[in-house]
Amino acid sequence: MRKLVIAEKPSVARDIAKVLNCGKKGEGYLYNDEYIVSWAIGHLVTLCDPEEYDEKYKKWRMETLPIIPDEIKIKPIKNTVSQYKILEKMLKSKDIESLICATDSGREGELIFRYIYKLSGCNKPFRRLWISSMTAQAIKDGFDNLKDGREYDALYNSAKCRSEADWLVGINATRAYTLKYNALLSIGRVQTPTLAIITARQKEIDSFVPSEYWEVQADFGEYKGLWFELKKTDGKNVEETKISSKERAADIVSKVKGKTAFVKSIEREEKKTPPPLLYDLTELQRDCNKKYGFSAQQTLSVVQDLYEKRKMVTYPRTDCRYLSDDMIPKLKIIASKLKNTEQYSSYADYVLNLPKLPITKRIVDNSKLSDHHAIIPTETNPRISALSEREFKVYDLIARRFLQVFYPYYVYSTTRIVTESEGESFVTRGTSVISKGWTELNVKSDKEKKNEDILPDVKENDSFSIKSVRSTMKKTKPPQPYNEAGLLSAMENAGRFVEDEELKEQLKDSGLGTPATRAAIIERLIQVGYIVRKGKSLIPTEKGKKLIEVVPPELKSPETTGRWEKGLTSISKGKMDTSKFMGSINRYVNYIITQANTTSSNVKFAAENPRGKKRKNMPEILGTCPLCKGHIFENSKGYYCSNWRQGCKFTIWKNSLENYGVAITPDFIKKLMENGKIEDLFVHKPDTSEECLCTIALTVDKGGRLEINNLRKAEK
Repeated sequence: MRKLVIAEKPSVARDIAKVLNCGKKGEGYLYNDEYIVSWAIGHLVTLCDPEEYDEKYKKWRMETLPIIPDEIKIKPIKNTVSQYKILEKMLKSKDIESLICATDSGREGELIFRYIYKLSGCNKPFRRLWISSMTAQAIKDGFDNLKDGREYDALYNSAKCRSEADWLVGINATRAYTLKYNALLSIGRVQTPTLAIITARQKEIDSFVPSEYWEVQADFGEYKGLWFELKKTDGKNVEETKISSKERAADIVSKVKGKTAFVKSIEREEKKTPPPLLYDLTELQRDCNKKYGFSAQQTLSVVQDLYEKRKMVTYPRTDCRYLSDDMIPKLKIIASKLKNTEQYSSYADYVLNLPKLPITKRIVDNSKLSDHHAIIPTETNPRISALSEREFKVYDLIARRFLQVFYPYYVYSTTRIVTESEGESFVTRGTSVISKGWTELNVKSDKEKKNEDILPDVKENDSFSIKSVRSTMKKTKPPQPYNEAGLLSAMENAGRFVEDEELKEQLKDSGLGTPATRAAIIERLIQVGYIVRKGKSLIPTEKGKKLIEVVPPELKSPETTGRWEKGLTSISKGKMDTSKFMGSINRYVNYIITQANTTSSNVKFAAENPRGKKRKNMPEILGTCPLCKGHIFENSKGYYCSNWRQGCKFTIWKNSLENYGVAITPDFIKKLMENGKIEDLFVHKPDTSEECLCTIALTVDKGGRLEINNLRKAEK
C-alpha cells in the first residue's frame, strides 16, 4: 500500500519526489515502494458550461436568464484530461491507502486538489503539506509535520464559494449585457470595478481644464528662494507659491528687483526613516514596475520561477510583509548564504557582525501573518550566475530588502530658510544626509537618483543683494494615467473608493482581487479590449469606458467586492455558512438580470462578429508568430499560428518535451515567444532520469522546432 502525493505542477512534483527518493518513473508519476508522486498541471478540473446543464443554454437568449443551477457541477479540463485520468485511476486504486495534498499552500491550491478529489469520487483520508519554500529541507520538514487535510475545509469552502460566485456573476452578467448591447461584453466581479477605477481616472484627465499660474524666484547669490504667502486651509497655515495673476507676479518682481534681502528665519530638523517592511507580492510588483518597467504578470512569472525552479526565494503569492517567530533562528543562516556572494557580501557581513539582530514588530509579528510570511531569500546557496537578467533584478530586490530590515534608520536633516525683501517672503529648502542607514542598499531607478540639496551656512539677519528675480508662467497639470504600480496600489487600497466605514476597514485587508490574481486581472482587461498599454500607462478604450457607463453601480463599485471579500474571509475562518453567502450571490444575480432588462441606455458599441452556434471565447494570445507575425494560440494538442488557414505552418506540439519530463504550458510558450529560448530549465534525461539543466531554443524553419542545448548535470 502506498501514499499518493499530488502536487500542483510537474516541476514541483519532481522536487518532492527527489526528497522522498521516488526514483522510478511511470506515466504521469514518480514512485518508490512507499510513495507515488503525481501532479496536476494547474487546474485539471473546472466548472461545467451552461449548456451542459440544459441544451437551451447553448444559444444566448435573455429569456433563459438567470442561469442558477441547483448544484454547480465540475468536469475535467479538455486540454489536460489525460493527466486527470491518470490521477483518477490512482485515486480509485486499492493500492493507494491515503493521499497527501501538496498543491500550492493557498486558496487556489486547495481548490485544485479538492476539485480533483471530489470529481474522482474519492473518500480516502488525506493530509496537507503546507510549506513556504521549495528547498529540499523545507519539503522534508513539511513531510515531518503534515496536517490533517480536514483542517483546511474552511479554506476550501471559501475557495469553492469564490469560484462558483465568479461563475454565476460572470456568466449571467456577460450574457445579459452582451445581448442587450449586441457586443461581447465580458463582466467580472473584480475586473469590472478595476476597470471602473481606470476609467474614473481617465475621466478626470479628459475633463481637466488647465489653468495658468505664476511663480516668482529670487537669486540671492549663495542660494535661491521661491516666493510664498501663508494661507489658512482647514485651519492650518499652508505655504502658497502659486500666483494667479500675471500682473501681481510682475509687481513682486518689480518690487524686490535689485533690493536687499534678509534672512528672517532658519529651521533645521533632524529626521529618521525606518527600514521598509519586507516584500509581499504586490509591493514587489510595484517596485519592479517602477524601477524596471516590468508588468505585474512578468514579475509574478519571474518570482514564481525563483521559487519553484531556482529554490532561491520563499512562496511568492503572499499578502503578508512580516515573519513568524519560528523564522528567527533562520535569519542569520540566510544572511550567511548571502555573504558568500560578491553582490551582498559586505552588506551581509554588517548584519552578521551585529551583537544581536534588531528583531522588531516591523520584521516579526505573528499577529499580522496570513497563509504565508513575507517573501525572503531561502537558506540555499544563491546561484547568482545562473540567473537570467530579469531573474537577477527581481532576486536582487528581495535579497537587498531582506538585509535592509536589519540596518539602522536613514537619518537626514532638513533646512528651511525664509528670506524677506520689501515685505515679500521667499522660502528655500535643503536636505543633507547624516547617515545613509538602510538606504545604502537601495536600488534606484534613474528617476529616483537625486543629489543632496545642501544649503550654505547662513544665519538669521544675514543680508544679501538680490542678483536676479523672475516670474515664470506655469500650468496646472491633469492627474497622471494609471501605470501598473499605481493601479496595483489602487486595487490593494480600494477602501478609499468606498463610503461605508465598515467596508472601508474590510478593504484595508483585502482590496480588489488578491496578490496572486491582480496581475491576471490587468492582463484580462487588456485581452478583452477594455484597456491598452501606452508606454507604461494603462488607458481605457472606448469599449471599456462605455461598459462602465452602462452597468449598474453595484457591478462596478469596489463596495460589492468588499462585501464579498468580507464574506469569503468569514467562510475561511469558519464564521459564515456557505449557503448564506451563496444565497446572497443568487439574489445579486437576479438583480443584475432585472437591471439589464429594465434599464435603457442610448450607448452604442462598435459592431462585432455575430455570435454563431459555434462561437467560442476568444483564446488567449500567447505571443507573436516568428514566421508571419500572426498570433500564437493554444489547442488541445499544441500551439499554432492564427494564420494557419493562410498557410502558416508554425506549430509546437505539447508533447515535444514529454520524454524530458517537461510540460509545455501557456506560460512556457509566452516566455519562449518573448525570448526565443528558455535558459537553465530543469529536465530529466530520458534514459537515466538524471536531473539536468539545459537551454530550450526555438528554431524557426518552415514551422516551429524546439532544440535542447547545453545539457548538463544540475549542481547539487
